[in-house]
Amino acid sequence: MASYSPAGTVSVRPYVTVNNPSPAPSDANWSARQILVVAICFILNMLDGMDVLILSYVAPALSTDWQVSPERLGVVFSAGLAGMAAGGLIIAPMADKFGRRKLILASLIMMSVAMFGSAIAASITELILSRFIVGIGIGSVLASMAALTAEYAPAKHRTFAVGFLQAGYPVGATITGFVVASLLPVHGWQAMLLGAAILCAISIPFVWMLLPESIDFLLTRQPKGALEKANRLLRATGQPQMDALPPKKVHEAQNVGVRGLLSEGRATGTLLLWMATIFGFMTLYFVISWIPKLAVEAGLPAKDAIYAGAIYNIGAFVGITLIGLGGTRFDLRKLILGYMSAAAATLIIFGSVAMPLVATLGTAFLIGMFVQGGFNGCYPLAASLYPPEARGTGIGWAMGMGRIGAVIGPMLGGFLLAAKVSLALIFGIFAVPILLSGICVMLIRLPKAG
Repeated sequence: MASYSPAGTVSVRPYVTVNNPSPAPSDANWSARQILVVAICFILNMLDGMDVLILSYVAPALSTDWQVSPERLGVVFSAGLAGMAAGGLIIAPMADKFGRRKLILASLIMMSVAMFGSAIAASITELILSRFIVGIGIGSVLASMAALTAEYAPAKHRTFAVGFLQAGYPVGATITGFVVASLLPVHGWQAMLLGAAILCAISIPFVWMLLPESIDFLLTRQPKGALEKANRLLRATGQPQMDALPPKKVHEAQNVGVRGLLSEGRATGTLLLWMATIFGFMTLYFVISWIPKLAVEAGLPAKDAIYAGAIYNIGAFVGITLIGLGGTRFDLRKLILGYMSAAAATLIIFGSVAMPLVATLGTAFLIGMFVQGGFNGCYPLAASLYPPEARGTGIGWAMGMGRIGAVIGPMLGGFLLAAKVSLALIFGIFAVPILLSGICVMLIRLPKAG
């Protein structure tokens, strides 16, 4: 059995994270349990992508069926994003107190119930309310999954694992896009929302049975039975077990909650990260909420416009995967800035250059690759910035604050479309915040590993 030294390292082999001792092995080996955790979180992120993006896919049919104006539709989009902000700011920090697993399960139950509510909504007001509750669940679960993945992945592959987790989002959105394009004309938009609710509910028992608690959480918060649970998980991940729990560090109390995001020299980095997510979400959610309708405005038939949204998400998957791989070798901040710069350029091209169908879909692919790929680099960046005892709060608040931009983006897009502003100007406007996001990321100073 291994024992912990006062410094918090294991006498048999040191545990390494970006900035704190941790149970994650420092070598590149993956155990079956670690792969399972990342796989489950990836699948759950697919469901998140489905739950968020399905509304943009059914928006044209919803708008026609209920005679909803672009401004009102923008409010529906923004209701879910406002819920994500509330979930990230208010609910997600509870993962640092009660555990990642418990919060993920609670969030999934909330999302399932609210998705059923969206499917049976009889008015735009009911739809707005149910989408707000769906957003709360998504905002909560995203931060918990990112923290859990960061804490289970081998140190060498942590950036890739957290980045790859986010790739589940566009995969779910892509599959949803193709399914909706085929079934929407036959079954209607309410049936699409009902199907999403059923899939979300089916995931709950599997998560209950298969998803473990974070070892970092067990060792830092030390709930009842922490030693036995931690040793069982350490054994499953091929790591040395412990005779006793490590002593709690005095400074850990200062790292818990929002206070921990601004202590020990992290205040400037935290504020820059918040600005980066606000700017990034502003453009990101404008694009993912409106790209099918914008493609129609650009002259594509409705079905091809839905495919444009799906192809955007294929590009997003590629971009997220590549930036996760690149982040294991290169400075993640520089990669994000490069992605954001390319995103601004492709947005301007999409809005100002008349193109045939193939070129339009290809540009949509590049927008997804650079906009979503670049922005999702902020998740592993946030995981690297904060210690385990504040990681759930740090990721939750970064993404929660970012939802300010996520709410503004779709609403602004709706107002600009209603005002008949040219596509060239609209896309030029939204190219600015994505570039500012990359600049803010570049200014963040990360703690040294060890």
